[in-house]
Amino acid sequence: MKLSKNKIIGLAALLAVVLVLGGSQIVYSAMQSMKRDNAPKSTQTVTGYLGGEKISLFDDGEFDKLLAEQGLKVDYRKAGSLDMMTASRTGMDYLFPSSKAAVEYGKSKKVDVSKADTVFNSPIVLYTYRNVADALCKSGLIGKDGGTYHMDMAKAAQDMLDGKSWADLGYTQGYGQFHIDSTDPAKSNSGNMYAALLATVLNDGQPATVESINRDGDKIKRIFAKSGWMETSSEDSFSQFLTLGVGSKPMMVGYESQLLDFAANNAEAFKQIKDNVVMVYPTPTVWSSHVLVPLDEKGERLLKTLKSKPVQQLAWRKHGFRSANFLGADSISRFHVSSAAEQVTSVTELPNAQAMTTLIDLLAQVPKS
Repeated sequence: MKLSKNKIIGLAALLAVVLVLGGSQIVYSAMQSMKRDNAPKSTQTVTGYLGGEKISLFDDGEFDKLLAEQGLKVDYRKAGSLDMMTASRTGMDYLFPSSKAAVEYGKSKKVDVSKADTVFNSPIVLYTYRNVADALCKSGLIGKDGGTYHMDMAKAAQDMLDGKSWADLGYTQGYGQFHIDSTDPAKSNSGNMYAALLATVLNDGQPATVESINRDGDKIKRIFAKSGWMETSSEDSFSQFLTLGVGSKPMMVGYESQLLDFAANNAEAFKQIKDNVVMVYPTPTVWSSHVLVPLDEKGERLLKTLKSKPVQQLAWRKHGFRSANFLGADSISRFHVSSAAEQVTSVTELPNAQAMTTLIDLLAQVPKS
């Protein structure tokens, strides 16, 4: 059938109208989609208890931006890793202690830890001054491998129990008995990890048990009694160490990440101390695993974001938390901390949950004067 010229023109016009209308609909739909994509995301504020050694990360503007991309804003209250497990959780979305042991302690206190997961890692180290470390090398308490110092923890424990003075061990400028300051082991994780390390070396290097802790309890309490007043926050303890100097705190327990963080974020201040302050790696040491405990859906969203590659990279690059994703490709030398060890090789396992609870209960009895 042949179409007349007028019909052909009419059909062409109709087709053009259809195409224009269809194209307009496509353009309209695309514009609406772009508006939705570019619309500001609603932001949820996530609030919880945070170990002090991670405050620098949580206050980092770059960290805030990474969270904002996921529609999150984080708020925190500083608390010791053990203290937060017994604190009121009303209005809280997460707990962020510094060890699995603290999480197990929380579990014994009826905290729901079923969705907890490890986010960061940092080994326990000792902080001291180069002249102290070099002096203790003379007695064999500390050894040196290149620029890295290591302390024999079994010998250190025995020297403290024997009442050795700093001078007895080679540091003639030191006043009084040799001791290692720590945070309160019944409230804060770094002190608790140190206690676990002492309990283990007193048990011939085997992870301490309920039986061995009960057997060695008096020895462990004697060691901690040498410290007198103890801080409840690892960050406060580290700040006091840097502020008060060698005369007040010749040696203290902390996390490796603390000095790395300080070096990365306080360049001018680090220049003033870099030749004097050193890390000493206990032999053996223990890993402190920083575990996020979500208490609700918002806490779960925070956990997912913390485990993302950008946050993990930031946590290592600017705050010194070790991650399997970046250590191999990014040397610890980036921090310019001469005493930092590339690999931590002498590590012991922590005591089990029941033993750690026994240890915490034991050390709650130590006088804090």
